[in-house]
Amino acid sequence: MVINPLFALSLINKVLPENAILIADGGDFIGSASYIVHPRGPLQWLDPGVFGTLGVGAGFALGAKAVYPNRPVVILYGDGSCGFSLMEFDTFSRHGLSVVALIGNDACWSQIAREQVVTFHSSVAVDLEYRRYDNVGAALGARGALIANKQDLTVERFEKIFAAATNGISVVANIIIGKSDFRDGSICV
Repeated sequence: MVINPLFALSLINKVLPENAILIADGGDFIGSASYIVHPRGPLQWLDPGVFGTLGVGAGFALGAKAVYPNRPVVILYGDGSCGFSLMEFDTFSRHGLSVVALIGNDACWSQIAREQVVTFHSSVAVDLEYRRYDNVGAALGARGALIANKQDLTVERFEKIFAAATNGISVVANIIIGKSDFRDGSICV
């Protein structure tokens, strides 16, 4: 059973801590998140903008924790973008920083694939594998959480993930999602 990414994002929005700083790092999953996950106040959504750079997530999180050490920091990653900075969970672990990573894992550079496959009839270089990013996080000192089916996808599960990220413990949640046509027609560069 495939997890609908829009439903996953709606549950994240329901349980997001009131004072959380959200960091957006990715393409398609983050593009959808920008419509569904709402920061609770000003200066609580950080991303590199429309011509942004992938891989800023952990660096932004480190900066946010330096300025606001007692506030929850949540990175919304796509599975492609998390590969650029997931190693920084070692830094968070060594320095006792609690950060939550929520990775929308559809095993694809979906934002690019959407146009590439239609235009060139080829998915070369946009297909990824369903990797266990939760295990990578655990190897780096974080707690890993795998959400791979609809039974795992509950408000209570996300509440536990946010609650676990305290006292210097970080959490990397790997959410196995399906494809969505929600952003069909969006312009991607």
